[in-house]
Amino acid sequence: MKLSSNPGNLKRKNLRILLTNDDGIHAHGLEVLRQIATELSDDVWIVAPETEQSGGSRSLTLSDPLRVRRIDERTFAVNGTPTDCTLMGVVKLIEGRRPDLVLSGVNHGQNIADDITYSGTVAGAMEGSCAGIPSIALSQAFSSIRTNEPNWATAQTFAPQIIARMLDIGWQTNIIINLNFPDTKPEDVKGIKITNQSLRNKLPTHIDERIDARGSTYYWIGYANRDEPQPKEGDITALAQGFVALTPLHLNLTAERSLAELQKKFTICG
Repeated sequence: MKLSSNPGNLKRKNLRILLTNDDGIHAHGLEVLRQIATELSDDVWIVAPETEQSGGSRSLTLSDPLRVRRIDERTFAVNGTPTDCTLMGVVKLIEGRRPDLVLSGVNHGQNIADDITYSGTVAGAMEGSCAGIPSIALSQAFSSIRTNEPNWATAQTFAPQIIARMLDIGWQTNIIINLNFPDTKPEDVKGIKITNQSLRNKLPTHIDERIDARGSTYYWIGYANRDEPQPKEGDITALAQGFVALTPLHLNLTAERSLAELQKKFTICG
């Protein structure tokens, strides 16, 4: 697929879109996602967490009540997780028919490789998929060394045409599309790669130990800037090379090869 900085009119009739994220209702990436969605449809709904839920994965609120703040006719903030938000949007908050598409993001930072299992952004899309709705997670990579904002224009420029193309192609609703945009300006994007989820050699995490005003120890868990070898292919490499990385994911975590091997080798003596 050739990417264009001016793809023309992508509007779809009768396309109802639900937006969510994990950075919260006030996140700039959610506004970017709204602008992306309005290039595709006039029927756009937003159900997003009241506060940031990054790293929450696919957590579901079961022991506490959910409260909803209605911001306008089609925008709601929920004091819960991205999973809660998608579920509330599909089952309770959106009036009339269900959404035709769930978009989650645009996340402030990439969601690739092992990070996918932590991602609330991906989880918001997963819940849409579980509801039988085509769902896409969108993330904008950026360097944590920089103090300025990510290149939001990159996601905003290319996401509408990629989503439109995916809608034309179609995909199984049990598959989540994970879209990551490289840390470049739009004019420097080299194209799009359909690629696999990578695996890191090391987890890029750092635990910072600190002392509070009362002398007690506390900790911050965060990402560390580490140079690591890039795999020959996969989402890590695609982003590093300046490509948009598109990766199909699914919720079935069964290791099929190991399953077959264990079925042959494992015996239970009774």
